Amino acid sequence: PDLEFLRGMWLLCRLAVCDWDGIGPEFDILFASIARGESATPPFALVAMPAPAHVQKRAAEVWTQARFPADDRLGALPRRAPGSKIRIGYFSADFHDHATARLAVELFERHDRRRFELTAFSFGPPSEDAMRHRLAGAFDRWVDARLLPDAEVAMQARTLGIDIAVDLKGFSQDSRTGIFALRAAPIQVNYLVYPGTMGAPYIDYLVVDGVLVPEGHSDAYAEKIVRLPDCYQPNDSRRPISDRLFTREEAGLPRHGFVFCCFNNNYKIGPEVFDGWMRILKQVEDSVLWLLEDNPRAVESLRKEARVRGIPPGRLVFAPRLGLPEHLARHRLADLFLDTLPCNAHTTASDALWAGLPVLTIVGDTFAGRVAASLLHAVALDELVAPDLSHYEALAVALARDRPRLGALRQALAASRSTAPLFDSPRYARHLEKAFEAMCERYQAGLPPAPIDVAKMPGG
Repeated sequence: PDLEFLRGMWLLCRLAVCDWDGIGPEFDILFASIARGESATPPFALVAMPAPAHVQKRAAEVWTQARFPADDRLGALPRRAPGSKIRIGYFSADFHDHATARLAVELFERHDRRRFELTAFSFGPPSEDAMRHRLAGAFDRWVDARLLPDAEVAMQARTLGIDIAVDLKGFSQDSRTGIFALRAAPIQVNYLVYPGTMGAPYIDYLVVDGVLVPEGHSDAYAEKIVRLPDCYQPNDSRRPISDRLFTREEAGLPRHGFVFCCFNNNYKIGPEVFDGWMRILKQVEDSVLWLLEDNPRAVESLRKEARVRGIPPGRLVFAPRLGLPEHLARHRLADLFLDTLPCNAHTTASDALWAGLPVLTIVGDTFAGRVAASLLHAVALDELVAPDLSHYEALAVALARDRPRLGALRQALAASRSTAPLFDSPRYARHLEKAFEAMCERYQAGLPPAPIDVAKMPGG
């Protein structure tokens, strides 16, 4: 029981199978342990827990100091003169058919090659899928770092003159934080994938937006905050949706009645939100809740929890995993996506919005709990952002009972695919490039990292 970083992973495993018995007091024990500076959890485990942002920051600091402290064995980076182009290194294990690649591929393609040079540092599995080939065409250089030790990868980045090293993993699966601890580039950025601070002195910036990290919230992040004008998340406007026409019958859904859905990973479902879902089902006659079939134990647990709350288990329907084009197509069978808290849908929310399915969310206090609000803001659907669970429940019931109102929201969402900032990749790329340029300008001027607000910059 005293094994380092065990308690948080144990609780995350319980969340993954929706085992919630007595879990509230266990969260309190974990958070108190973190506050004492103990090695209680990897930071990623906290994303799905009701941990305040300052607790998440403390856990990240403890983890980084224990596992990936700053490493000066390669020596200090000599100050570089500005080049003709800014050299960006994107570091990831997900340069293949993966959620990260599906979001970011068009960003890479849209970068202005007159001003930027892109290098992919890939340490994920070998792949020959269509996404890998598309990604390969988007970069100027590809470094296969799978079998290279961290120090060699960092040295390659230095030798190539990378100006900005962008960590596309953070503390998520298959991350290589040790590369950044060695200082692969003079500017290092936490971007897109990990929804929180890395608590590391060698990560200079965190890219967010004004909804994710509003003014006054910056102290919960070790990095300097970079705010983009619309949404922090890029999207691929070429993301294919299958032409396959699913029927409700083949999906196990009732032919008539209202279909609420949530395709989030099951570890994001907690007892408080589930309580709200069950109250919604009680008020909306003939409605069902369509969930991702993540693992058999979670299915069993959720049906048991529904029964305890007076809802027949058959009103929970589970969807097996499908390839992305077909998965997007089956969204047409649902009426409203119900989001989770404290960890929202992230890529999953973008998928739903791209497929034309409205997403109802609750805005939280942390990065992970504000993502869906950011996405909805970027498609002008702020009315679907509830301030708390009671408003969320009331709005879900109201929309289920008012089909014309819901239909109008769907029409607005469909129209926004060609106009909304969320799906405007050229606009997004220009904003991110302004942020990169501002980082480099500070570095070249001999100034330390500082907050950047792209909307306040000329032409922002």
